[in-house]
Amino acid sequence: MIFDISAPILGFESIKQVKLEKIDDIFMKMQAVEDEHISFTLIDPFVLREYDFEVTKSVEDAIGAAKDSNLLVLNIVLIQTPIEDSIVNFIGPLVFNTDNKKAIQIILPESTKYGVAEKISAFLKK
Repeated sequence: MIFDISAPILGFESIKQVKLEKIDDIFMKMQAVEDEHISFTLIDPFVLREYDFEVTKSVEDAIGAAKDSNLLVLNIVLIQTPIEDSIVNFIGPLVFNTDNKKAIQIILPESTKYGVAEKISAFLKK
């Protein structure tokens, strides 16, 4: 699916459209349409932890979200070897409105309980 970016992705302001492809039940690939060399691995945060935040009215407006919209929340992950050493950015989730194909990155406040670089291993059952 191709999504229009409704507000610049932090550090990648030139990206206006992305293609989202499923890798498996947990991971997805987000590829910039304008530049094939820019891609991100994304992860479903809900498989790792309890994860919630408020989607503000301005974010809803930016991606045309209504109460019954189908929203997909994913986080950028930096894949490492072994996979348990991979790092997830929980403070900058990406929200995709799958109904109208619009997306936005939200930057959560520093006061949140989430971090910008948390190891996946911290959420795996031992």
